[in-house]
Amino acid sequence: MPNTINFDRVCLIGVGLIGSSLVLAIRENNLSKEIIGFDLNDKALIQAKSLGIIDEARNSLDEAVENADLIIIATPVGASSEIIHTLSKNKTTALIIDVGSVKATIVDAAQAVGKDLTIVPCHPIAGTEQSGPEAGFARLFNDRWCIVTPLPRTDDAYRRATETAAALWRAVGSKVEIMDAAHHDLALAVTSHLPHLIAFTLVGAADDLENVNEAEIVKYSAGGFRDFTRIAASDPVMWRDVFLGNKEAVLEVLGRFSEELSILQRAIRWGDAQTLEQSFSRGRRLRRAIVEAGQETGKPNFGRDR
Repeated sequence: MPNTINFDRVCLIGVGLIGSSLVLAIRENNLSKEIIGFDLNDKALIQAKSLGIIDEARNSLDEAVENADLIIIATPVGASSEIIHTLSKNKTTALIIDVGSVKATIVDAAQAVGKDLTIVPCHPIAGTEQSGPEAGFARLFNDRWCIVTPLPRTDDAYRRATETAAALWRAVGSKVEIMDAAHHDLALAVTSHLPHLIAFTLVGAADDLENVNEAEIVKYSAGGFRDFTRIAASDPVMWRDVFLGNKEAVLEVLGRFSEELSILQRAIRWGDAQTLEQSFSRGRRLRRAIVEAGQETGKPNFGRDR
């Protein structure tokens, strides 16, 4: 089916994994005539140009967004609000989307500038533990969910902008869900943010053990610990901003997790086999549901050779 959307000029702000992958997908699907890049990291910007991710690099944000009809904010969440504020002074008429995993802060920043900008917050549920433009690839979003959290605006122009944003994500292979920003942040605190926090904590605890050296940790890493280290290899700046930006939801979920952990701790201490088995069975059921939904492979060892 032919694409129903096309942009004359796309401006990518932040040439990391997600932003680079998105513009590569836009290029692969012929959704734009020109892609301009901007990043505070000059080395990454030069690399994005040399890899053909962007057509041209710009050293100032004002120059980068000039004449753009789509602006993609793909920076760490902590920088997004300031960028939105800067864009409001620029008076751009472009459709603006972001790709961050915290949405309430983006909605707040967008509402603060009123209708001067057309911002449709988005969150593609996709990624790897790699970072930088060299990690980007066009198929990253295939069959992945993208959650769109529109502002509470009812005007026709904004409705059309939301439809355009959703059509863009579908065009690059995503399935689209429309969701309230606060609900999104709570859901992602459960499914993404807390698991990352646990991974960072577990790997840090292993590193602190005095009676087990690093060589033994590396040598004897079984699948469970190895998968935690994969998650813990994610961009630390990005995740710093995620936890600061989604503080309330993460603390709520973390409190519930702490309660569950205390229950298991008591069950282990007092030999409560029934409680342990019930808890583990619940986890097994959820895992099966995720596999049945096509969100993961059911192959042994996650389909890996080793």
